[in-house]
Amino acid sequence: MRKRELTSIFLFSLFFVFLSTGCAHRPVTPSQAVSEDIQRDQNRQITTTEAQQIPSDPDIIEDKSDEDFFEEEFEEDKLQVADPLSPWNRAMFHFNDKLYFWAVKPLARGYKAVTPHFFRTGVKNFFRNLTTPIRLVNCILQAKGKAATVEFSRFIVNTTIGVLGFGSPADKYPKLAPPDAEDLGQTLGNYGLGNGFYLVWPILGPSTLRDSIGRAGDFFLDPVGYVEPAEASMGIRGFDMVNNTSFRIGDYESFKKSAIDPYTALRNIYLQIRENKIKE
Repeated sequence: MRKRELTSIFLFSLFFVFLSTGCAHRPVTPSQAVSEDIQRDQNRQITTTEAQQIPSDPDIIEDKSDEDFFEEEFEEDKLQVADPLSPWNRAMFHFNDKLYFWAVKPLARGYKAVTPHFFRTGVKNFFRNLTTPIRLVNCILQAKGKAATVEFSRFIVNTTIGVLGFGSPADKYPKLAPPDAEDLGQTLGNYGLGNGFYLVWPILGPSTLRDSIGRAGDFFLDPVGYVEPAEASMGIRGFDMVNNTSFRIGDYESFKKSAIDPYTALRNIYLQIRENKIKE
């Protein structure tokens, strides 16, 4: 029953994306890009040593390419995406912010204190290996044959030699270096569908109409989504979130401290990261 309902929601939302594509974003002119580059050089930078995690949004975390976007503050007009649900989005931003400081961070800190680093790394490797179907299928849908081959090869190597993915021996081979993670939101973007409008979901964090539809579609490719009962599936996802957060405690705090308006800064960073991923 749950899967039939999600399928209906997915198809209905996809129709909305087609309608909203025209108002997705405004391209940056060359003159604007030059002036923004000059101004960015004068602005303070947000530095980090690894890809950042915004609370309750693991989709932004994993790729090393995401680091670059946290090293600068993006101009609000660099990528225009409608935000008609700003009151809702700001309320959800504050909810996620409190959830991070009151629950996720304390849990992650305690978990980190009692859990060896190698174990946490193994768990991280396991979940990345487990979600290979999402990346593999979307690589195929985007006609990225080389990336699809690498994803499939990494899955075979890490599942066998790496013992169900807890190890990542594929990292030892340069030709099997992990490609950029692909998801359905990026695939829809590559097909020309616009963002629609900006959304912030409780727990899941920043998104857009298009990316929300993408997440619903990716759900069917995620093995965790088939775990029964639903409470067990939610518990597994929560454990994955806490484990990921244990590697990045302090990153969100630094970001928030550096931002004049954390809500706007997070929105612009998220949108710019997603735009860059689609162009890659």
